[in-house]
Amino acid sequence: MSLWRVLALLMLLPATQTTNAGVKVRITQKGLDYGRQIAIATLLEKLKTIKVPDLSGAEKVSPIGKVQYSLTGIQITALGLPKSAVGLVPGTGISLSIGQAYIRMHGNWKVQYLHIVKDSGSFDLFVNGLAITSGIGLKSDETGRPEVNIASCADSISSASVKFRGGASWLYSLFSSYIDKAIRDTLQNDENFLAKVDKYAVVEYSMVQSPVITQSSIDFSLKGEFYSIGKRKEPPFSAKTFSLPPLASNMLYIGVSEFTANSAGFTYNNAGALSLFITDDMIPPSSPIRLNTRTFGAFIPQIAKRYPRMMMKLLVKMVKAPSITFQQNITTIQASGTITAYAIQPNTTLSPLFILNVGVSFSSLVYVTGVKLSGTVSLNKMDMTLGQSYVGPFQVKSLDKIVLMVLKMVVIPKVNARLQQGFPLPSIGKMNLVNTRVQVLKDFMLIGTDVQFTG
Repeated sequence: MSLWRVLALLMLLPATQTTNAGVKVRITQKGLDYGRQIAIATLLEKLKTIKVPDLSGAEKVSPIGKVQYSLTGIQITALGLPKSAVGLVPGTGISLSIGQAYIRMHGNWKVQYLHIVKDSGSFDLFVNGLAITSGIGLKSDETGRPEVNIASCADSISSASVKFRGGASWLYSLFSSYIDKAIRDTLQNDENFLAKVDKYAVVEYSMVQSPVITQSSIDFSLKGEFYSIGKRKEPPFSAKTFSLPPLASNMLYIGVSEFTANSAGFTYNNAGALSLFITDDMIPPSSPIRLNTRTFGAFIPQIAKRYPRMMMKLLVKMVKAPSITFQQNITTIQASGTITAYAIQPNTTLSPLFILNVGVSFSSLVYVTGVKLSGTVSLNKMDMTLGQSYVGPFQVKSLDKIVLMVLKMVVIPKVNARLQQGFPLPSIGKMNLVNTRVQVLKDFMLIGTDVQFTG
């Protein structure tokens, strides 16, 4: 899998009706040059394995007359693509040129003339100075879907040690048609732009507009929206406009907007994934604070009186999707939820004790692992009010230390464990991101990276 495949599939991403992109991707000339190296090496290996079809025909040869001939068992014995280049054609697409290529073949020949005279043998063919230039054009069709085509193609051959009718034009036809087929197959295969995240969500990377091609880069605008698996629901907010800065030192740049991050929060909240039951066995054994009516009874005496010597359970639940904002070098997550406390009766019945309204603010550190965007959060501040009490009035402030302990020892580690698993970035095949740097800018985060293909 090479960068050419990524380019090709990005070009075929179906256009949507979304006005603004949630994710933007830029491939620079440096990225194209790396992709060319990988693509040429892959193409060279595949060309060595192609089956050359048998050739046959008839020619009038003076003074013998009509001569019938056939070439069979043709095999490629040597092949080289020593010179190649790739470039961007502003507003059009990509140009690929291969020069000074050579090919050596061995096969068997057979001729028949005068209806009775037959002869046969073997041959070696060596052709050098083979040059091919292809232009890959990109435009939108009437439905707004990008349309990829081989916009132009030119060829030449310097010399051939064996001459056939039309020079070695049959050889060029074989060579160029294979390249054409390889490009088209690349463009048509594996067109799937929903990346599964986990059992709850997928993220869509369809294009929202045609790519912008300049002399130095090609920019793709992708939807970058999370959806619940099996239940597509649009969030009550839309993507803001943002632009990638004019950078070109890396092969690849990816901009991830607040919209994409918040669509993830919206999706997971709707899926019910942002709730958690906490029991005492989730509290570290070394903690002096336990989830039982004795501990809570020290702060709210009526709990211990009504429900003596019982274990407790807490339900932490979001009341709305978290809000994620990107400012210069700062990622902030605001979350609003409730904590419902229950006493566990001897018959396992849950008796509600109280409900707390909790607002928390987190800071986040974001980084890239493999081809996933990962992160961790840390608590900035917490505010609590009493939502409802089933045991009479009490001072909410008295529970600050217990709730902080629960957040730091249970909730935040659970959140970080999920964030560290990561969320898929736009990528295809066995691709790794290397020399990666993440910057948080206003309204989006920018990932500058080089690319390494492993197969």
